[in-house]
Amino acid sequence: MDQQKLRTLVFEKTGVRIDIDDPIFALVALNEAVLAEAVERHVELLDDATADLADQVRALQDTGYLGHAVPASARPAALVTAAPGPVQAAAAQEKRLIAIVGGAALLCAFVVLAGQALLLRPAPAPAPVLVARELTPEQSSALRDGDKLAKAVAKLDPKTRAAIAAEMQKP
Repeated sequence: MDQQKLRTLVFEKTGVRIDIDDPIFALVALNEAVLAEAVERHVELLDDATADLADQVRALQDTGYLGHAVPASARPAALVTAAPGPVQAAAAQEKRLIAIVGGAALLCAFVVLAGQALLLRPAPAPAPVLVARELTPEQSSALRDGDKLAKAVAKLDPKTRAAIAAEMQKP
C-alpha cells in the first residue's frame, strides 16, 4: 500500500488533504487485510471446485463415457438426454405462440394508432387577426374628401355621373 499515492488520490477526488499519520490509514490497512483474507478463501474454494471437476472428468474418461461414441443405453442416467422429438415439437409450438402473440400486439398497435389518427385530429389553426393601425391625418382627410365627393356626385345629372364612373374605372 503506497500511502503517498492514496493521499494524492483522496486529494484529487475530494480536495481533502490527509496526513500520513492520519488514523484513516489504519482503516485502509484493516480493509486490505480483510480483503486479502476474503480473496484467499475464494481462491481456495475455486481451487477445490476445479479439482472436483477435474476428478469427475477423469472418472468419466476412465469409464469411457467421455470422448468415445458410447450408446445411450451404456451411459449413466445423468448423461442420457430426452428424445429430441417432443422437445423440438414443444419448441416449435412455443415459436408459433410467440409469433401469434407478436402479430396480435402489432395489430393492436396499428388499431390504436389508426384510431388516434382518425379521431384525434388537431384543431385547425385560427385565422390570422389583423390589427388595424390608426389612420394618419392625411388618410383621415382623404376619407372625408371622398365622402364629400360621393355626395356631390350623387347630386349631378345621370349623364355626368356615368361619365365620372367611366373615368374612375380606367387605370
